[in-house]
Amino acid sequence: MLIHPQFDPVAISLGPLAVRWYGLMYLIGFVMFIVLGRRRAAQFPERGFTAQSLDDLLFYGVLGVILGGRLGQVIFYEPGYYLQHPLEILAVWKGGMSFHGGFLGVLVAMALYGRKTGKTFFEVTDFIAPLVPLGLAAGRIGNFVNGELWGRVTDASLPWAMVFPQVDAQPRHPSQLYQFGLEGMCLFALLWWYSAGKDARPRGAVSGMFLVGYGVFRSFAEFFREPDAGVFGFSYVVSMGQWLSLPMIAYGIYLLTRKAT
Repeated sequence: MLIHPQFDPVAISLGPLAVRWYGLMYLIGFVMFIVLGRRRAAQFPERGFTAQSLDDLLFYGVLGVILGGRLGQVIFYEPGYYLQHPLEILAVWKGGMSFHGGFLGVLVAMALYGRKTGKTFFEVTDFIAPLVPLGLAAGRIGNFVNGELWGRVTDASLPWAMVFPQVDAQPRHPSQLYQFGLEGMCLFALLWWYSAGKDARPRGAVSGMFLVGYGVFRSFAEFFREPDAGVFGFSYVVSMGQWLSLPMIAYGIYLLTRKAT
């Protein structure tokens, strides 16, 4: 049975300045967005994305991720706590970002970007969808380093069962690493393959594959993750993460099966 290493959440300390691993993981995700985005722009020059437009996309995306992710955590998962500690809403460096909230924030940001540049919504989202999963993977490593979002109790005979001492002494699934593999690496491989063909997919199809892929992978991983308290203050048989993934899967299936436009 493994023991969580209890990493110091601070990666670098320079006097009063503390750089946390969680923040570094976000930085890695943003760097990967630019690196992969430039490769994708060079591969599909007809889509009209340049190095400058990638910088603009990242700026819009960062705002959407941070604002939407934090508000999603506050509204979907811990409204009671943040009502009692409102100033901690601003403490994003401590962790606590909802993917689904960040996802909604990014959708708004991409709609604004498309309106500014004259591109349709799906032209933008189809381009960026394959660039996102490695950032999600980095975020899950940040969760693991922080020792947060731990898994459900499991049998101690499971070779990779892990005790999180900050929780209790029971063996648990290291569910952050499951999500790293599923929502990060597997989803990246799926989307990079699906969007790499010489023949362009129908508009919205790559976005639809992202929605279905993430929703299915997240819903599966939730069976191994300790359920969040959620809006009503208790855990669900169907977790909050699964509830929020259902509309993603449904709309993704619609985008994949509708007639080409």
